[in-house]
Amino acid sequence: MPKEFVYKHSPTEAPKASSNVAPDRGRRNFMQSAMWAATAAAAPTVMAQSQNTVEKSRPSDAELLLVPPQPVTLNINGMRHQLSLEPRTTLLDALRETIGLTGTKKGCDRGQCGACTVIIDGQRINSCLSLAVMQDGKAIQTIEGLAQGENLHPLQVAFIDCDALQCGYCTPGQICSAKAMLDELRANTASAVTPDVRLLSVSFTDDEIRERMSGNICRCGAYQNIVTAIRQAIVMPHSET
Repeated sequence: MPKEFVYKHSPTEAPKASSNVAPDRGRRNFMQSAMWAATAAAAPTVMAQSQNTVEKSRPSDAELLLVPPQPVTLNINGMRHQLSLEPRTTLLDALRETIGLTGTKKGCDRGQCGACTVIIDGQRINSCLSLAVMQDGKAIQTIEGLAQGENLHPLQVAFIDCDALQCGYCTPGQICSAKAMLDELRANTASAVTPDVRLLSVSFTDDEIRERMSGNICRCGAYQNIVTAIRQAIVMPHSET
């Protein structure tokens, strides 16, 4: 005759599924189930708290983007500017936004149109592709530094005389580029269209001018007049182009 366990309960208690379970074992199972349930319920909260702690210990995106400003001295058109700039500031933004020299234009902002051309130590560069901190102490010349008071630079005069501009947005970059280009020609620096690079002289031909100015785009299409203006500036008496 098998031993029968009778699970006594009050009339308000729900009957157990089986009455063939020993009382101690049933309580143990009940306690284990309750513990597992409590652990499972608390797990998301504990994980969330841990994640919040980790997130709080990490710098935010805004904090990562902040870089301490660095001291920079820019020598622009013969004037020294002591600035404190975020290291990723481009020379173009420093010129326009910080110093207020808005003659240098922002075109494509990726070095393709040449509207932002300035001259640094005699070499023309796209200021949108150069960091301001890279030009610390160098001689920077912008369109504002070409004229001498009320006297326009010969290239500026020639561009006006030859109507080498329409909207004029690219003109500052065109003139700065032309000035440095003429120095390249005088130094007999060969280009991609120079017939014989072994020769020590380069001709002032239209092909040379067009090739060397190819990095400056005119959306109005005034290219022929730009070439004419550059040639006029070359032959202008006492011109210091």
